[in-house]
This record gives sequence, structure tokens and C-alpha cells, in this order.
Amino acid sequence: MSFVQTLKALADQKRWDILQLLVNSNLCVGALAGRLGISKPAVSQHLKVLRKAGLVRGEKRGYWTHYTVDRAALERIAAELNALAAEDGFKSFICCRVDPMPVDYPNPKEDNMCQNCCQQPDKLKDKPENCSPQQILECHGDVKEHPCVQDKRNSEKK
Repeated sequence: MSFVQTLKALADQKRWDILQLLVNSNLCVGALAGRLGISKPAVSQHLKVLRKAGLVRGEKRGYWTHYTVDRAALERIAAELNALAAEDGFKSFICCRVDPMPVDYPNPKEDNMCQNCCQQPDKLKDKPENCSPQQILECHGDVKEHPCVQDKRNSEKK
């Protein structure tokens, strides 16, 4: 199951509550239903989603199946989220005519100006068409027409 599908399985409050209960002890459907105040069939449906996502495992004990959390699965999720949080992107890069392009930018030859909409809203008005020549100069340099408006016209012709 994909990482996104696993996160979707965790996105339900009852399933999250089930995981929290199962982290501390192995429980059967009846015990989970009693603690959560929902029906056994509802618990079974939630457990089915959690099992499919690889987050819980069931072990048959006599008449009942006791469920436990797969801690390795939780650790994998935590590792992916930590890796995402640790990524160092190009958050400060706005416009190559105003800000110098970072040395390690992936496509240094690419003219990555504003791509059909200005990325400096603090320097511009609500729409490119409403920008003053001074604002266009600050964002795009010495150009005759606003590049964002030109790009939109060119893409409409295609």
C-alpha cells in the first residue's frame, strides 16, 4: 500500500483511536467496541482498513482475534514524514531578475521568472494588468509589457 493510502487510513478519528488503544495493549473487536462506544461491526470495518494499510495485525487466540499495532509500519511513516520535514527546498527563490538564482538550482538555464503569474504579490497589485510600470520594473526588470500578461496571451493562442 502506498504512503498516501496509509495516511488516508489514519485520517479517520476512530481508526486513530483504535491505533492508540492497540499501541498499549492487544485487544479483540469486542474490547475495542466497548472502549470506543461503537458497534463491533464498525470496529471490524475500521480494523479491515488498518490491516489493509499494514498498520495492525490480528492473531487468533481461541474464539477471538486479538489485534496489535505493527510498530515497524509506524516507524516507516514517521521516517517518511521526518524526511519530508528535513527537505531543504528553494523557498527563497522568487524571480531570477530580482533575486540571484541559487548555484544548486536544478535547471539553471531555465528562465524561471513568474510562470504566468507574479510571485511577488507584495510588490504588485491584484492582477498583472493593474501593475504600474514601476512595479513591473521591480519584479521583471526593464520590459515593455508585463511578462505574465504576455505569457497568458501566448498560451491562449496555442
